[in-house]
Amino acid sequence: MASFAQTWPPVRACLQEQFTFNQIKEIVGLAGIDLAALSHLDQRAGNSVSKGHLMTALDGLVGRMDEASKARFVVLSIEESLRRQDTHQERLTELLSRLGWAYSGGTLAPLGVFDPLDLEEAPEHSHRDLRKAAARFRDGDLTGAISAACGAVDSATAAIYGEKGLGDPTRASFQERCREASKARGVLPLLEQQLSGIGWAEDDIRQLRKNFEGSLNQGAFVMQTLRSKMGDVHGSKPILRSLVFDCLKWAELFVASLLDRHGGA
Repeated sequence: MASFAQTWPPVRACLQEQFTFNQIKEIVGLAGIDLAALSHLDQRAGNSVSKGHLMTALDGLVGRMDEASKARFVVLSIEESLRRQDTHQERLTELLSRLGWAYSGGTLAPLGVFDPLDLEEAPEHSHRDLRKAAARFRDGDLTGAISAACGAVDSATAAIYGEKGLGDPTRASFQERCREASKARGVLPLLEQQLSGIGWAEDDIRQLRKNFEGSLNQGAFVMQTLRSKMGDVHGSKPILRSLVFDCLKWAELFVASLLDRHGGA
């Protein structure tokens, strides 16, 4: 399981690079650090206390936190620092990605779970469930990750059912909902149009469409089956982590494919 110990060094580096001594103390205080533990560190005329001394003291405090406390502290530190100076977000993203982490929508998750750009483009209802799925997968709650991933697709398909007047989505199977929502959104015709626009031959387009349509249908079946066989709320059924990861990636693909890319048409 990914450890939040990996996420403190990038946040630490950005704090030290971008903020003054007193700003750092203010940020980490709001993020949950007991400032009394740092009260002996104060920059005054005539003393030699530096940001380096402050960061070393913070390292000790962070190192003694449990995983849950460390997670909360790191996320709040990011939020507070970005609220003051969002210009360092690109630098922070770069440093986190080197260690296999991404920050999106208030959630820290291992890279490879979801593409942060897809998360940002997703509708809020699906975006929220995708973030929840990533956080649960990161924390080892695999049944919860499956439920949230499927919930993201449920939200996306329900929105399209309502928008296109397709009836009650709860009366259709998960696989049928995905198929009908995709059809209503015009996912495959749009794909054909885009491929034709970049010069693909008709035979190649037809073959790709057939296989892409089949893969979406099979992916929906996979998610539907995993939700039934591995997604019980009591966590009593055996779970394969690799299949849960696949479920999350399918959810991302479905949500991304169902975005309205017709310019509102």
